Amino acid sequence: MTDRTTPLYVVLNRSGDEFGEYHRFLDGHPCRTVYLTTPGGLPALDQDGATEIHVCDSLAHDDLLPLVREIADRHGTPEAVFGQSEYDILTAARLSAALGVPGGYGLDLVERFKDKPAMKSAVGAAGLRVPRFLRLDDAPSAEAVVDALGGLPLVLKPRAAAGSQGVTVVRGVDELRDALGGVDPEAYECEEYVDGDIFHVDGVRRSGRLHFVTASQYVHTCLDYAHGRPLGSVLLDPGPERDELTTFADRCLGALGLRDGAFHLEAIRRPGGELVFLEVGLRPGGAQVPFLHVDLYGIDLFAEAFRAALGLPPLWQPSEPVGPRAGGWLIYPAPRELPGRVVARTSPRSAVPEIYHEELPAIGQIMTGPGSYDEGCGIFRFRGRSAAGVRAAVHTAMEVYGLRTERAEGAEPHD
Repeated sequence: MTDRTTPLYVVLNRSGDEFGEYHRFLDGHPCRTVYLTTPGGLPALDQDGATEIHVCDSLAHDDLLPLVREIADRHGTPEAVFGQSEYDILTAARLSAALGVPGGYGLDLVERFKDKPAMKSAVGAAGLRVPRFLRLDDAPSAEAVVDALGGLPLVLKPRAAAGSQGVTVVRGVDELRDALGGVDPEAYECEEYVDGDIFHVDGVRRSGRLHFVTASQYVHTCLDYAHGRPLGSVLLDPGPERDELTTFADRCLGALGLRDGAFHLEAIRRPGGELVFLEVGLRPGGAQVPFLHVDLYGIDLFAEAFRAALGLPPLWQPSEPVGPRAGGWLIYPAPRELPGRVVARTSPRSAVPEIYHEELPAIGQIMTGPGSYDEGCGIFRFRGRSAAGVRAAVHTAMEVYGLRTERAEGAEPHD
């Protein structure tokens, strides 16, 4: 017979690596766990210790709701429904709302973090600088959009997507008119193009205060990566610039109402020094961000995100620094011409001693799709004595990394 006095957690999972080992994150906490996982996420799960595991082709809300209702009938109302991925956070909150789940992230909070106009409205209302923006269902024409936002260029964005998916920079009225004609106005927004250096701030908030935080500067941009350029970032050294960024991020998170949870926030520093909020995710950063934080700080941001959402105390506690904390990462996208076959690649490690981890594509490997931040043509992690030294190493790696691809005839590309 099911012991309904032990907390029940329902987990939506896509991760097949160490960041999907929720049993490890629980650290002996007594509970019942039900996993709803994609096939690729199954290997990471504790199959012997789980109350139930369901392998699902789809983790969409409408597909999961009948199953979650059945689980609640068998085992009682879950204490929390948790989705780790950007694709599942809103689904988990909607399932929680439908079942009257007491814990986890509330739907109002998640919607502020998922909907770009909503998040900018909340941050702007707190007196913090955000790009001027317009919901496209409020825009009668391209000319009206340009007038409302103060001129060109402008950025057309999906309201809920991540990783620069569907993002377009438009520099003319005709270009904007064509772009608007190809999108669903209820699913997109348009905003002011803000020039400057782009940073990301990563960490965990507990009880409305920063529990752990770092700040990093991007090398190239997420939009560059979507267009075929490598992407990286470098952790900032302790000092005034880092403090200003983390304080700014903390104020943004307070405006959004985040008390407990992990976050990945992006901001732009304009040439005159002004910080402008860009966007934020209610989750750890992607690409090599979580790996670098485990390696340099000993903090598993996914474990902390899971525990914060469930109301469990953090695993990581502040301690004295051990060894160098300067670090960064670099990832190469799939080739622009798809399908593409890797015909040559050479490691940059002999020329860049700051590289401590690399993943190279296999000779002959065929890329049939654009891939993600975790899939591509080269992954590198760096550590060094200072941000300046790591930044120089990242640029050297881009200069010396030998990579050559060719079109793979006969293979079929896919999205």
